[in-house]
Amino acid sequence: MTYEEIRTKVLLNNPQADINLLDKCNKLAEDVHSSQKRLSGDPYMTHVIEVANILTDLKMDSATVSAGLLHDVLEDSSMTFDELKSKVGEEVAVMVEGLTKLSFVIKPEKEIRQADNFRKILLAMSKDIRVIIIKLSDRLHNMRTLQFLSEEKQKENAEETLHIYAPLAHRLGVGRLKWELEDLSMKYLYPKEYAEIGDKISDKRVHREKLVEEAKATLLTKLKELGINVQIIGRAKHFYSIFQKMKRLNKEFEEIYDITALRIITETMEECYSILGVIHSIFKPIPGQFDDYIAMPKTNLYQSLHTNVIGPTGLPLEIQIRTKEMNEMAEFGVAAHWYYKEGGQRDKKSEHKIEWLRHLIEWMTEVKDSKEFMDLLKMDLFGDEVFVFTPKGDVFALPLGATAVDFAYAVHSSLGDQIMGAKINNKMSQIRSELKTGDIVEIITSSHSKPNPDWLKFVRTNKAKQKIRHFLKLKEEEEKERAR
Repeated sequence: MTYEEIRTKVLLNNPQADINLLDKCNKLAEDVHSSQKRLSGDPYMTHVIEVANILTDLKMDSATVSAGLLHDVLEDSSMTFDELKSKVGEEVAVMVEGLTKLSFVIKPEKEIRQADNFRKILLAMSKDIRVIIIKLSDRLHNMRTLQFLSEEKQKENAEETLHIYAPLAHRLGVGRLKWELEDLSMKYLYPKEYAEIGDKISDKRVHREKLVEEAKATLLTKLKELGINVQIIGRAKHFYSIFQKMKRLNKEFEEIYDITALRIITETMEECYSILGVIHSIFKPIPGQFDDYIAMPKTNLYQSLHTNVIGPTGLPLEIQIRTKEMNEMAEFGVAAHWYYKEGGQRDKKSEHKIEWLRHLIEWMTEVKDSKEFMDLLKMDLFGDEVFVFTPKGDVFALPLGATAVDFAYAVHSSLGDQIMGAKINNKMSQIRSELKTGDIVEIITSSHSKPNPDWLKFVRTNKAKQKIRHFLKLKEEEEKERAR
């Protein structure tokens, strides 16, 4: 990959891109990194160019690609923020500063160092989401070239990537980064299983392609008759996804039948549901294996219909149905939908799309202990979700294991502070009752009810924990004041 190729791709993505800014940033990066080499022996600029290329493939704006070219400049030179700002402008300089590590003092405790760095990343994200897209792209290229590090460093980087960076990519909806980060991490953390899955997928490629082609041909014929134009893509599932399923179900590779998925991309939401009906009229659906993420999108805004059917060869086949726009969201996440225009104008309508980030920032300032911070961060990034409804039909996504108290705080802080009971599916229930997808929850309040320290033992969401701790802290301060 060369800078000229990146330059061409940026202009293809957006003919109005600020190409002069891009040229200026590339020249500055070359000046700073000209004498530097990577552990592989390659010029350091190869890494810079690859990071910029990943950002270009994500169709990021020219300012983000420019910041990608300069992402290590403040760390690898004596240049100050003000000097960088005077050379390339405030927008790019602020992003580069957001990527710079917290301190040059190396702290011996890995957990404290990690916590400090992730606090800074989250704070930078709250100001400009593009910072984390650059950080993820930087991490992806480092993972692609991990073979040049010591075995200890390989495992350390892979573990951090699997536990923090890949889930972060997932929460931002950037599927194409998440999948590769997970698979590369698995390669170093579970090398034996990674090689075995790779070999077995290769062995079954001919059989898999036959299944996909038969299903594809059958569906295309039927949908063409109905006047529905679609694109159908067949693919094997990603290695780490298969590995997780084997562990979760305690099964061998040969017992996992749905390692192949068909993706059907169409024009409208209405067509998605029409296509689902056609699929179920041709192939027998597997009971309990249908998810409607169009009606109930995931918190990262992922939308799609998922169904598992018995395919033409008698084996299970997963089929995903989505519109072109939904597919863009699944692949690029906030990189596609944050809607930065050239010059950094952010579309205010899109800000609700990372509401969970605002909650992260809220409790981050409250949690001082580094171990607790990292544990909460992992839980917030990793947690599976349940979808719960208010009596009026509003839907809330909560982490698996969330309780009525978590739900109350998700609806409104005052509702959580005054909860005294809950009706779940019209039955009186304990406030510590765990919620399931589809539950309809009505919160019963009392002006006499107050948050209890015991609630901290069972609530799951960071918002609930932060609000309960805040109330208890205020109460403690009031009691101290009265005792004076």
